[in-house]
Amino acid sequence: MEAFIGKIANLKGSADARLNRIVARIIGDLFDTIHEFHITEDEFWKALNYMAASAPEFGLWAAGVGLEHFLDVEMDKRDRAAGIPEGTPRTIEGPLYVVGAPMLEGGGRLDDGTDKGEVLMVRGQVRDTDGKPVPGAIVDVWHANTLGNYSYFDKTQSDYNMRRRIRTDADGRYWFQSIMPSGYGCPEGSGIERFLAALGRHGKRPAHIHFFVTAHGHRQLTTQINIEGDPLVHDDFAFATRDGLIPPVTRHSDPATIHKAGLNEPFAEIKFDFTLAVAESEDDEDFSSRARAQAA
Repeated sequence: MEAFIGKIANLKGSADARLNRIVARIIGDLFDTIHEFHITEDEFWKALNYMAASAPEFGLWAAGVGLEHFLDVEMDKRDRAAGIPEGTPRTIEGPLYVVGAPMLEGGGRLDDGTDKGEVLMVRGQVRDTDGKPVPGAIVDVWHANTLGNYSYFDKTQSDYNMRRRIRTDADGRYWFQSIMPSGYGCPEGSGIERFLAALGRHGKRPAHIHFFVTAHGHRQLTTQINIEGDPLVHDDFAFATRDGLIPPVTRHSDPATIHKAGLNEPFAEIKFDFTLAVAESEDDEDFSSRARAQAA
């Protein structure tokens, strides 16, 4: 069987030896699984058809089976082994980012005002691992509405609703006003939902806010913060909750505080700072090659 796997992976014929070894491992592990569990031909083709039909959901599959989280954990281990100073914890991107959100200087409002959720103010600073502010960093932020839906994918919302890029000021500070997001679940009846149900798992996420943070000379950061108090904050089907990413939520009802914030109603506030590590190469500044939605 090893010789057969070697022919499939072309272990002696390709210039890319690493790719050949990876393919051989994957195929070999699949052969072992078929053998150990006596997988029938019918079961194999049912599984393949199931995966083919679920191809548009692969972003959710990567999260739901823990692959995205595992990649984060692996990169953390490699960073520690290389002696790279720790910054803000990384965590998964998820499949709902959209390229090209409008740019704000310093801060501004994310939502279009049509969803009457709890007003949320978020503010913080971007610093390097020495504690120095990083001016001109880009804080790219996106989150769901009160129904757990994201603009672009939810056609009832305006373009780039609750999506913005914010350039930090001279002190590395950013801020934004929006509404408190809700968590969401895998689409009802989807392949990934049915798969998780078969495992006795749910497909729901706690409320959260996504971020990309980038700056020249610094490593690109993909992360998200969870909303404190959400009942699923430690039971996320995507395994994205990490220590240091559950900032406290402070709620303000004092008229003077409300007025100072430029608002006319009570609001929730989150303060969250980002720490970026120095990039060892230009590649460290770049996003992964993951396919992402691009609005017209």
